[in-house]
Amino acid sequence: MIHFVGAGSGAPDLITLRGLRLLERADLIIYAGSLVNPELLNYAKPGCHVLNSAEMTLDEVISEMRNAESRGFETVRLHTGDPCLYGAIREQMDALEALGIEFDICPGVSSFCGAAAALKTEYTLPGVSQSVIITRMAGKTSVPERESIAELARHGATMVIFLSASMTGELSSELISGGVSPDTPAAIVYKATWEDEKIVRGSVAELSEMAKASGISKTALIVVGNCLGCDYELSKLYSADFSTQFRQAKKK
Repeated sequence: MIHFVGAGSGAPDLITLRGLRLLERADLIIYAGSLVNPELLNYAKPGCHVLNSAEMTLDEVISEMRNAESRGFETVRLHTGDPCLYGAIREQMDALEALGIEFDICPGVSSFCGAAAALKTEYTLPGVSQSVIITRMAGKTSVPERESIAELARHGATMVIFLSASMTGELSSELISGGVSPDTPAAIVYKATWEDEKIVRGSVAELSEMAKASGISKTALIVVGNCLGCDYELSKLYSADFSTQFRQAKKK
């Protein structure tokens, strides 16, 4: 069996209990070395074979999985955050399916959740935004035109932008061209939940300056939206004049 495991957002104790148990019993661990905290490898049992996929091609990863399966080994494919977001797991799963090898997925804490925790913010504030757009700038991997930053920015929703820390100038221009006000709050979160986590706050217009001044050009998320501001409406959930199936509204 091949287990795709989300390693969590960075801190080693943010892996799920299920993911930890899978790591502890794995005979082979193939981990995304450029992103996964290597401290997680301390959970591997003695004799476990460990490979860094940052140094491997897709064919080499699949070959190692196939060899492990033929020997009756249990394999953990350790991806950063939650593997469903920019994890490039579909191509691996399709290859395994073609080979008749069983696999499953253990979800993880995504870095976009880790970034919200680091910022001590709520992405979905009443009266501000009830939607979160998770996206990226076009780079080596293209982005459909309908999903360009400018097009998505027109919604006015909270935006969490992956894989774009090296393109903050272009990102700022695209956001503004999509109708985002230059003074809209923005934050760059470097390595959310890691020991060397760094947070830089400012505005959309200042994104490039923020990145340069802090020396951040990779391994960071960019959060854009008025959820980072101070104005919002209180939730109805705990309002005294709002009834739920668990509580009746209190008369004034």
